[in-house]
Amino acid sequence: MSATYYDEKRWGPDAQAAEARYYDSQAKKDDTDSEAEGFIPRPPYSTTDFNDYELRPNLNKEPYPAWTVERQIPLSKEQFDFLMQQLDSRASRMTPNQALLTIHADYIGGENANYRKWYFAAQLDLDDAVGHTQNPGLQRLRSVKRGSRTSSEKSLNTAQERWRQAMNNMSQYDRLRQVALYLLCWGEAAQVRFVPECLCFIFKCADDYYRSPECQNRINPVPEGLYLRTVIKPLYRFIRDQGYEVVDNKFVRRERDHDRIIGYDDVNQLFWYPEGIARIVLTDKKRLVDFPPAQRWMHFERIDWNRAFFKTYYERRSFLHLIVNFNRIWVIHIAMFWFYTAFNSPRIYRQSLNAGPTPAMTWSVTALGGAVATVIMILATVIEFTYIPKTWNNTAHLSRRLLFLVVVLALTAGPTVYIATVNSSSGQLPLILGIVQFFISVAATLLFAILPSGRMFGDRVAGKSRKYLASQTFTASYATMSRSQRMASIALWFLIFGCKLTESYFFLTLSFREPIQVMVGMQIQGCRDKYFGNALCRNQAAFALTIMYLMDLVLFFLDTYLWYVIWNTVFSIGRSFSLGLSVWTPWADIYARLPKRIYVKILATSEMEVKYKPKVLVSQIWNAIIISMYREHLLSIDHVQKLLYHQVQSETDGRRLLRAPPFFLSQTGNGPQEEFFPRGSEAERRISFFAQSLTTNIPEALSVDSMPTFTVLTPHYSEKILLSLREIIREEDQHTRVTLLEYLKQLHPIEWENFVKDTMMLSEELEGKTTFQDEKSNSRVDDLPFYCFGFKSSSPEYTLRTRIWASLRAQTLYRTVSGMMNYSKAIKLLYRVENPEVVQIFGGNSDKLERELERMARRKFKFVVSMQRYSKFSKEEQENAEFLLRAYPDLQIAYLDEEPGVNGGEPRLFSALIDGHSEFIADTGKRRPKFRIELPGNPILGDGKSDNQNHAVIFYRGEYLQLIDANQDNYLEECLKIRNVLGEFEEYSMSNQNPYATWGHKEFTRAPVAIVGAREYIFSENIGILGDVAAGKEQTFGTLTARTLAWINGKLHYGHPDFLNGIYMNTRGGVSKAQKGLHLNEDIFAGMTAFGRGGRIKHTEYYQCGKGRDLGFGTILNFQTKIGTGMGEQMLSREYYYLGTQLPIDRFLTFYYGHPGFHINNVLVILSIQVFMVVLVYLGTLNQQLLICQYDKFGNLISPKGCYNLSPVFSWIERCVISIVLVFFIAFLPLFMQELTERGTIRAVLRLSRHFLSLSPLFEIFSTQIQTHSILTNLTFGGARYIATGRGFATTRISFCILYSRFAGPSIYLGMRTLIILLYVSIAIWIPHLLYFWITVTALCVAPFLFNPHQFSLADFVIDYREFLRWMSRGNSRSHANSWIGYCRLSRTMITGYKKKRLGHPSEKLSGDVPRAGWRAVIFSEIIFPIVLAIIFVIAYSFLKSFPQNGIQPASPFVRIAIVSLGPVVWNSAILLVQFLISLFLGPMLDSCCAKFGSVMATIVHSLALIGMIGFFEFLWFLELWNASHAVLGLVAVIFIQRAIYKILIAVFLSREFKHDETNRAWWTGKWYGRGLGAHVMSQPAREFVVKIIELSLWSSDFLLAHILMFMLSLPMVIPYIDRVHATMLFWLRPSKQIRPPLYSFKQKKQRRSIVIRYGLVYLIAMTVFVLLIVLPIVFRDQIHPNCSFCSSI
Repeated sequence: MSATYYDEKRWGPDAQAAEARYYDSQAKKDDTDSEAEGFIPRPPYSTTDFNDYELRPNLNKEPYPAWTVERQIPLSKEQFDFLMQQLDSRASRMTPNQALLTIHADYIGGENANYRKWYFAAQLDLDDAVGHTQNPGLQRLRSVKRGSRTSSEKSLNTAQERWRQAMNNMSQYDRLRQVALYLLCWGEAAQVRFVPECLCFIFKCADDYYRSPECQNRINPVPEGLYLRTVIKPLYRFIRDQGYEVVDNKFVRRERDHDRIIGYDDVNQLFWYPEGIARIVLTDKKRLVDFPPAQRWMHFERIDWNRAFFKTYYERRSFLHLIVNFNRIWVIHIAMFWFYTAFNSPRIYRQSLNAGPTPAMTWSVTALGGAVATVIMILATVIEFTYIPKTWNNTAHLSRRLLFLVVVLALTAGPTVYIATVNSSSGQLPLILGIVQFFISVAATLLFAILPSGRMFGDRVAGKSRKYLASQTFTASYATMSRSQRMASIALWFLIFGCKLTESYFFLTLSFREPIQVMVGMQIQGCRDKYFGNALCRNQAAFALTIMYLMDLVLFFLDTYLWYVIWNTVFSIGRSFSLGLSVWTPWADIYARLPKRIYVKILATSEMEVKYKPKVLVSQIWNAIIISMYREHLLSIDHVQKLLYHQVQSETDGRRLLRAPPFFLSQTGNGPQEEFFPRGSEAERRISFFAQSLTTNIPEALSVDSMPTFTVLTPHYSEKILLSLREIIREEDQHTRVTLLEYLKQLHPIEWENFVKDTMMLSEELEGKTTFQDEKSNSRVDDLPFYCFGFKSSSPEYTLRTRIWASLRAQTLYRTVSGMMNYSKAIKLLYRVENPEVVQIFGGNSDKLERELERMARRKFKFVVSMQRYSKFSKEEQENAEFLLRAYPDLQIAYLDEEPGVNGGEPRLFSALIDGHSEFIADTGKRRPKFRIELPGNPILGDGKSDNQNHAVIFYRGEYLQLIDANQDNYLEECLKIRNVLGEFEEYSMSNQNPYATWGHKEFTRAPVAIVGAREYIFSENIGILGDVAAGKEQTFGTLTARTLAWINGKLHYGHPDFLNGIYMNTRGGVSKAQKGLHLNEDIFAGMTAFGRGGRIKHTEYYQCGKGRDLGFGTILNFQTKIGTGMGEQMLSREYYYLGTQLPIDRFLTFYYGHPGFHINNVLVILSIQVFMVVLVYLGTLNQQLLICQYDKFGNLISPKGCYNLSPVFSWIERCVISIVLVFFIAFLPLFMQELTERGTIRAVLRLSRHFLSLSPLFEIFSTQIQTHSILTNLTFGGARYIATGRGFATTRISFCILYSRFAGPSIYLGMRTLIILLYVSIAIWIPHLLYFWITVTALCVAPFLFNPHQFSLADFVIDYREFLRWMSRGNSRSHANSWIGYCRLSRTMITGYKKKRLGHPSEKLSGDVPRAGWRAVIFSEIIFPIVLAIIFVIAYSFLKSFPQNGIQPASPFVRIAIVSLGPVVWNSAILLVQFLISLFLGPMLDSCCAKFGSVMATIVHSLALIGMIGFFEFLWFLELWNASHAVLGLVAVIFIQRAIYKILIAVFLSREFKHDETNRAWWTGKWYGRGLGAHVMSQPAREFVVKIIELSLWSSDFLLAHILMFMLSLPMVIPYIDRVHATMLFWLRPSKQIRPPLYSFKQKKQRRSIVIRYGLVYLIAMTVFVLLIVLPIVFRDQIHPNCSFCSSI
């Protein structure tokens, strides 16, 4: 062991002294007094057998009161602080002997201990029992045969019984030594803590060596740092070097994707199997397992880890993971869709035009649904081969499964071939065969839909073979559900799929039957193309029908999620009623019973000696809650008086009585009905939730003395600690119209008024003044500074109060610390109330009483903030952190400390811990660390948060952890419930039996509770529409959905504010996972680990923390992007593979629809819009070119003969639109129901109304697209990274070009393409239902601007236009950080990647670089898919042009579309060639005298490109003879052809990018030398030529697109007061409280006026030109008669 860790954690004299200072820094003067006090008997408890020790104030320095000599402890306390805190925590509620036994059972030997499970999974029982040479797992790798083994030695049960006996016979000293040794290994393991089974192996080797004679007889101590140097550092370096390499003495990120990185999970899984452990070899190629167990520890230094580890699962970036992981979803939906649709499509497989299909054929074709299911399974199995390694005997079960599936495919598809080929007169055999085939198909479909693929031919879940024991132990040890849980789970999914299958059949499938009937076999007559004849156009109906089938399938998937939302909401509401949260209970009844419920549920009444009336005890709790709200300025003094219990004089006997607050009296009808707290205020919300939460059943509270110790852990990186005065009283920048303080005052007017009154009272007390009545009028003016800034004097005590007030209402770390330290207040309050004799002991000495209460709070509660950057804080951050420590001395800060390396070597890094009691060193300005543990290297190897948590987790104390983010809050009344919440872990009443006495005792075999989830209140919910939308999402998922998921055992871990079982989680890899990129959503992986390893995850309804959410459009969507890309990474992970292929069907469906199903549904929603647009385009072409049959109201045909019957198809379109609208709007149901159940009907209706009036549906549509884009991009290219989402108030206007560059790629381009398609559809086939799509598609384009503060301010709009023009033209003569060329280059680097080498410029590879996309990713998304889309629209356009016009057959549309599509490309190439020659010859001469030469050349070329693009569009319109619909569809085809061309050019012809933009400037200036291009100087011009062809077209497109967007956005500005209305919509502030316009100087006003006039004129000219280009041809089309033979020929 490293002496650093060992010595500093050991309870030695120095540490004792430090601990004494820590616990009693202020008590030195009272030592003699406390000795004279004697000791006081502790109040009796019901559990008297192990709680009969005495509370001794004279032992006030005892750090572990439950582990003392008086309690017959088995061993002295000269051990380690971490272990002693756990022993003290356990021994508080049981005997010390039992505490040690149960802790040893949890860590090492119990039935739920991870070490014991690993020991048997890795078959080490055989290694130890029979000898290492006899291990059958290792034996498979040996060439020498050994003797046979007896069956009893091989028996797992026998081995487990031997284990139990060994554990039972172990002395308490040995148990404590084993736990201490494990904790020492764990405490210094750093990144190895993420690989728990590797840690188990290390511990076993250490334990074997420790118990060996060699170690016991050793004289010299082990060298200091041996463990860190020989065991941890080599493993750390292997893990680090997988992701990083050294370049110029700096660690930079390797360009590797997950499938080429041996990550934490791969390292860990090596130790699951004996074959893996046998791979561990030394540098001399000897295997570690060939040494006796006791000798292995000393050989660790010589292990060659590079030869041991390999990939155990390939996280290849592919959509194919969805087929493997969720094969049952595809089987259920696609197979059922086939059954439904095939049965209702008889015309497709009819015998002839005049005869329907035979019954045998109907049975057989319908039965092909089974073949479809089998094909899906075959595909999933084949793909699965590529994700698991072939190194082990992994693929045998897959081979057997594949063979079985081929047989099933023959049975489900073969008969169809026979039936289709035989004569219909061959008797009954075909019919019988068809029926048998159908039932076999149904059976096969049910089998594949229900049975997990992981249980086919090699059961990895419940198989008895030891081969699968490790897989079962670590991936499929799911906790058993209770009968009620399983019944609820089955009932939920039975109802969902029962409703879904019924509704889908009658609404979707039967409505599709008629369109199928009229379109099958429809041959289009009279059409012809010059090159293809009628081969394409005559089958236009068939093409349309194929896309309609795809559309119906997408709706079939969407229907399921719709029913899931409905029934999940119903079950959740029903569950809330059963828990006691009923909206029908009158508030008066809830409030009237509150005092009684506080006494029964909050106080530990069963363990109290009742000397006082319950009313007295309850009054102390209630008054503390009210006073805490007063101190937080939520209540005024008038409200407080009405809410407090008061002592009054009895009128009869003069005794002092306790009078209940008028608030409680009024609820029973005995008191006055008046206002007790401001309506709709934070105080009302908190009191109402507190009252309502106590109506539920909650675990009984233990006494404070007996409660377990717990720790709150908060990771912190760069979040704001405390707002500075400058930040709150000055505008953020020139675009911000309000100071933060002003905005907060408008959001919290009541709290500001209370704060000002409080500050004025304080000021009067300090200044010794009294304000008399006649002076009040004069003082109002003097008081203005208080109301404006919160202070009149600039002295620190006043300004600090204002800073704190603002910080407590923003999302700061101070707010989090202040809220979480309420736990300490709550523990002190409960201890004082439940132990009134403690107050009596200390008499009137309040200081000593307070110290006693603080001692108890410190013992039971710790708060650790992991400030990763603490040692590198700026001066301001350092001051704020120091302020936190002074305000809350018990707060502990973990940070990374760094020491320079010896002789220029690598620096040494330490995990260090300080608190407010730590000694302050004046010389360094820092505090002396309390603990300091050396690390093997930089611990931040992943995305940051999980590594930050991991390095600090060693400083947690006690049994439980609560994970809290740095933007959360907590409240005293919620903290009072902490004992009830910890009771959810079901470890309060642990058995007194020895866990090793016999296996199978129910106390020790039931699945442990690993995680207890909690609700969150989003305190940013009322801060405008966007804050409320973000809050609503969190509320519905974090409360309503979590309630159902926890009930049916499907909840996972989502980070904050969940409570974790510290021992359970930290012996299984920690509180999160940390591989960079892959574990971006780090928390959920810890939940999946706990779930898969047998832990239970619960949810509490009665406890909640505050939580801040993002408030601005950009930051919310950054968060959505992070969630979307994180979900993409989850879909690649092995956890999804295990859960998807091993969970039983009901739990699998719960997991799928609760987690990835939501995101896949979003993808399908966006896909449904795009597919439907294509359907409408094809039907629009049919509607335009064909004679459609018309019917009267009686159904009689009124059209001439030869018409086409498409009426059923148009009816189907309307039903499709209704389906899509329902799927979208049903998403608002959970929020409405959640609000309804908790706040009543009026609040629910009001909230939903505000959402719709504020256009939140448009935001939801845009948000859905952003998530979809994030997932698809991540699965294709990767690039998932942690995005700092920013949690400030969104009051700043963002410029047009920033919003455009941020959202063009994810949404605006798609929206604009779809908008043009919709324009054609509306012309060709108008129905009112299309209005929904106009709204939806417009939202994809304008939502970023619609939710931009003050978007419709005229002056700012014109200034935006100026900035946009500059943005489009910058960066060609000199580089500019914010330019279109930079945006364009960055957007394509996702595909091209960056150059690896450094070439004279700062282009070195940094950790943030995006790797070049692999060919597998590119070939589909960038080549095949764009080509297919282009073909689809070209076929649609060609159909329009395949009919004679005025009796003349038109020229081939393919030539026309090719000329218009390729024309701009050729035009751009030509002008670029000319420009290149000019620049090459003139540039070097002119550039020295004309600095703008490059810019001028770029401007000329870009202008010509723009003219070319407009010209070719006008040429197309001219060729179409001004037919708008034909021209628009032609434009659509041209757009998709050009898009395909540019994507292919980028993907195939472009090499990697330089990090600099020298090549761009070299192109325009002609100066290629001196650019740092090295050998690339000859090849770069050719590459840049291709780049410029692409860029010119993209620039022209963006220029036109942005202008169209601006024209759309300028329309609302004609509405009077639109800016004020828009601000009301965004901020939910009354017009009287609107944010004021910005203040400008005279010079600024003049400058702005000049810009507005000049660029306003330019904007109007641009708009006029745009309108004329469209309007003039329409107006004068009858007068324009071109005589162009070439035009006629194309």
